[in-house]
Amino acid sequence: MTVLLVALGGGVGAGVRYLAARHLRSYASFPVPTFVVNVVGCLVLGLLSGATLPAAVFALLGTGFCGGLTTYSTFATETVGLVRVGRSVTSAVYVAASLAAGIGVAWAGFHLTA
Repeated sequence: MTVLLVALGGGVGAGVRYLAARHLRSYASFPVPTFVVNVVGCLVLGLLSGATLPAAVFALLGTGFCGGLTTYSTFATETVGLVRVGRSVTSAVYVAASLAAGIGVAWAGFHLTA
């Protein structure tokens, strides 16, 4: 049952990521869609982690939805891509902003529901 919940949540999360990529404008200098979905995913997972939830709900929303929504592999690939086209400073800003925002909102979300 848990695997099905994770799969369902993951499918919905991946669908939301796809829609975000289609509707948020990505600039050559900064990959906005990936940044936004990763930060939102960190916030949601922080909120869920601070709350007292049944394991099934966490599997559906935390592991499934947030896992499908966020994308470390795209973040890494875009970071390397920025370096490859000579945008090393932008790449460093992207990494720093992603880490700072992601950790910051995860911490805030956790403390809002703990």
